[in-house]
Amino acid sequence: MRVRPVSLRSTDARWGRISQILHWIFFVALAFQVSWGLWMTTLPVGVHKVKVYAFHKSLGLTLLALACLRLTWRLFERRPEMPPMPLWQRRGALTVHVLLYVLLFALPLTGWLYNSLAGFPLRWFDLVHVPALHDSNDALKGLVRDLHETLAWVLVTLVAVHAAAALKHHFLDRDHTLASMLPGLSPRSPRSGVPPDA
Repeated sequence: MRVRPVSLRSTDARWGRISQILHWIFFVALAFQVSWGLWMTTLPVGVHKVKVYAFHKSLGLTLLALACLRLTWRLFERRPEMPPMPLWQRRGALTVHVLLYVLLFALPLTGWLYNSLAGFPLRWFDLVHVPALHDSNDALKGLVRDLHETLAWVLVTLVAVHAAAALKHHFLDRDHTLASMLPGLSPRSPRSGVPPDA
């Protein structure tokens, strides 16, 4: 298979290098964050647990900043053409993408808000003091904590749906959807006989 060079900007056939890098950074980082978050809740109370939570919070703030960068880039970047598919699949893909972007902001913001409501100090990698979003509030912190955890599971579900759809396009529909986001793979021609939008 001949490997085609990838430009920094997206084309009609595939995502550009910058979009690909941002996509996979978020995939790896969010998988790590969710796994780290599940693990840290099992730790006994102590200094080590405080440090583990602090790293989780700092990485969350970093991802929030990267989410702003990614959204800005996405607003000014073109999107590769979608392969032929039924209208319900197009709408489903758009819905999942929009929800994923919403969660990129909602998860770190609810984590930041929960930290504020709990009255904990927040320092980004112990270098920069981060102001609280709200005064401490015992009545609200439990609700926001539950919301943060629920959103994490919603994210896991949507990522699984997103990945399954990409694999379906690659192995069953045999189109370029997955290849357009994977560095080093050539886009594949759309499969003939795909039903038109309906």
